[in-house]
Amino acid sequence: MGEAREPSRSLAVFFMVLIAAITVAVLNAPRSQRPSIARSDVMPPAGPILPTVDVWLSTADHRKKLTAEPSVAMTEATSSPADIVIDSDVAYQSIVGFGAAMTDSSAWLLHNTLGEVQRDALMKELYGPPPGLNFNMMRLTIGASDFSPHFYTLDDLPFGATDPDLKHFNVAENIPDLIPVVQESLAINPGLRIVASPWSAPVWMKTSENLIGGELLETYEGAYADYLVRYVDAYRRHGIPIYALTLQNEPRFSPISYLAMPMSPQTRARIIGRYLGPKLAGRSPRTRIFEWDHNWSHPEEPLAVLGDPDAAPYVDGVAWHCYEGSQHEQGTVHRAHPDKDTFITECSGGDWPLSMNGELLWFTRNLLVTGTRQWARGVIYWNLALDENHGPHFGGCAACKGVITVDSTTGRVSRNDEYYALGHFSRFVLPSAVRIRSNDTDAEMGLANVAFRNETDGSIVLVLVNIRTEARTVSVVEGGRRFEYRMPAESVATFVWNPDPFGRWLRLIQQWSGPIRNPPRVE
Repeated sequence: MGEAREPSRSLAVFFMVLIAAITVAVLNAPRSQRPSIARSDVMPPAGPILPTVDVWLSTADHRKKLTAEPSVAMTEATSSPADIVIDSDVAYQSIVGFGAAMTDSSAWLLHNTLGEVQRDALMKELYGPPPGLNFNMMRLTIGASDFSPHFYTLDDLPFGATDPDLKHFNVAENIPDLIPVVQESLAINPGLRIVASPWSAPVWMKTSENLIGGELLETYEGAYADYLVRYVDAYRRHGIPIYALTLQNEPRFSPISYLAMPMSPQTRARIIGRYLGPKLAGRSPRTRIFEWDHNWSHPEEPLAVLGDPDAAPYVDGVAWHCYEGSQHEQGTVHRAHPDKDTFITECSGGDWPLSMNGELLWFTRNLLVTGTRQWARGVIYWNLALDENHGPHFGGCAACKGVITVDSTTGRVSRNDEYYALGHFSRFVLPSAVRIRSNDTDAEMGLANVAFRNETDGSIVLVLVNIRTEARTVSVVEGGRRFEYRMPAESVATFVWNPDPFGRWLRLIQQWSGPIRNPPRVE
């Protein structure tokens, strides 16, 4: 039945697009005129057709949660100054997407706590195209993390045994829960971009012979590169393409309660330049290498690897975490190596004292607005889903929150502040969109902003964050057009408009005809 309906729906969409095109053409076409006759009541010439701005709003007090607000009319810009000035002719990085990590804990909760019908609806809400949340990036752990039911790698052996040829490599631990849930995500969004990171090599490769602490033995650097390549191949056999690898999660950190493996920039450069880079080069589809995968506080680490002549040609980008330092270090590294991409691959919210008033403003302003202004092409939150006890977890963070909370007893799903912060971007800034110029108003006005242009229909997306405790009227100018909006206290708003009236008609028709499928993914 679905196949029979599709042609008729496509035909209806075609005629609606045609009608919209004719309407716009008629409204803009020059009128034929009779010979001029002097009259006092001649109508003045019609002005340009101005776009309408669509608005979605969230407030820190939770009264508004990504709520569609009444549209705002644009007027012709005047000489009056505006708070925010957008220049869509100046473009910066293209956007890959937004999402969250599918940890073992997240996958277990989704696969075992929710019924099939509830899980299917939730997955479509998270990964489906607009009006779904449209998540199109995901992070996976290669082996266990602190958000796993127990410690493991993909080549565990009895103590004292070794396996340099990786004869015992397997992904059996991931088959019950993780792989099926990722496959379900890909079935909804086939263009999902997946970044994978190991927390530790198998114990037989390490100086400590323990998953907690200890460095990689130089003898096994080649085998470790093979281990990562085997992971890529094994997941591809399960229909899961890996977009990018990082060499080691948080290589400057060695916790005492969960898996880790400190790794110096010299070691990372050697492994990438001698082993992993050459092994991945020339493969199709390509798997990228992201360097660093740790905090903003140590830009000298990725700079050291990017300065290595053997490693640098194989590094596609730098991955950052949010727990220490300034987002502006992303810009520091980008300016030194503008040919390398920037991604934020981990940041977690949690029930800690600093977040007692919620995390909507922090995540939208600090992670998403400033992160993308500092060249991030994608932002990946940490756990997609955790339960009411911040787990399941085995060591590590005892107060972390997921994008959603799934009650382990009832299956009830709660959407956290991070859900709405990410949604203000992921629903509207589509893959292949480009960031465009807007003046930075954060420090001076307490009003963070970032603007994008979708390449699919030319629509402009502006995200604003009012961190002040009082409402304020904000004026915006773009391309000879202007609008004003009253931003509530401590709020986030996403504005979408199309300078081409036909583009807005097209967007409305697409929304009427069904969810908008994502455009081809950018590389």
